[in-house]
Amino acid sequence: MTVRPDPRPARRRAALLAATEPVRTMVSAGALAASLPLLRAAPRGEPHPVLVLPGLMASDLSTKTLRGWLGRLGYPVVGWALGRNRGTTREVTTELPALIARLAAEHGAPVSIVGWSLGGIFARRLARRTPRQVRQVISLGSPFASSGGHPDGGPASRVYRRYSPLHAVDSTPSPGGSLARPLPVPSTAVYSRWDGVVDWRACRQQPGPRSENVAVRSSHLGMGHDPAVLWVVADRLAQPPDAWRPFERPTRFGLGALFPAED
Repeated sequence: MTVRPDPRPARRRAALLAATEPVRTMVSAGALAASLPLLRAAPRGEPHPVLVLPGLMASDLSTKTLRGWLGRLGYPVVGWALGRNRGTTREVTTELPALIARLAAEHGAPVSIVGWSLGGIFARRLARRTPRQVRQVISLGSPFASSGGHPDGGPASRVYRRYSPLHAVDSTPSPGGSLARPLPVPSTAVYSRWDGVVDWRACRQQPGPRSENVAVRSSHLGMGHDPAVLWVVADRLAQPPDAWRPFERPTRFGLGALFPAED
């Protein structure tokens, strides 16, 4: 007789994480303020275009801190300028590839895409669709490894389904969570076991020579200003396009304490 594990502890933990998301997001903001002197030592790479995509029901306002940080590091960075992210609308499926093409042409270089939550799913789709115009993808708490139309069955999934009438016909990923396969460009999937909005297990990709998963301690809503996340993004953007290497936890100034002991 097979004994199935009791799902109740996992459900209670998920409920607790969801309930404490706002508080933990404020903690990340405080940690950012305290860590600013240390973050000045973050890696800097060659300037190239960076596109930052917001999460579900968020706009460019939600990524203002992240974009400001990247601008101070010397990158020409832009938001998506499409208002609130209501899912895979026809506007998104047509405007995002055009934006990538325009940025790559203007700067004469492929574009790095940083996508938060649903924005990371869009980023991975863009990398598959236009790999020559994408330098790398960095996803932040993006549940792309789920096999349904939208990631997992958490709070974000319920909101996503509410806007499903607006979505394009081809918005459903291929069966089996194919977006979790390594991309044709370097990719870093940032995830947190303390995520109270999506299942962290759906935010990991299959590791490969140019694909990796990096763990942080952030809440889902705090990833755009969590100091560990900002360091990872800076470190990844600093990687030369022809000599990409996996992320290594920083050891200087005690910055390693920002990251969990395991990936």
